[in-house]
Amino acid sequence: MTQDRPTASELLEAVREFLERDVVPDTEGRLSFHARVAANVVGIVQREIEQAPALDAAEHERLRALLGHDGTLADLGAELARRIRDESLDDRRTEVLAHVRETVRAKLLVANPRYLEA
Repeated sequence: MTQDRPTASELLEAVREFLERDVVPDTEGRLSFHARVAANVVGIVQREIEQAPALDAAEHERLRALLGHDGTLADLGAELARRIRDESLDDRRTEVLAHVRETVRAKLLVANPRYLEA
């Protein structure tokens, strides 16, 4: 269900900004550390709400193409892991690596996009 404004993402942005601008600078030690952690968590949740549906759909499509059939994202991911372990996709190593790299990049976009700047 979609609500009127502010959206969930906008509310999370407001909380994150409050923590970063008002709480962290005016606290020290343990409280400051926990406020930074909380701001990071809020940012992750916000990015997940905003980006996860499209990132999951792209991963699902890559897995369907790689494995040659449909299924749930979880089932296809588990199958890929099994097939990597049993070496049955070794002849498609380039495709598997491309998929894994893109999946990791997508996860970093949500978890901490700054890691991709390096």
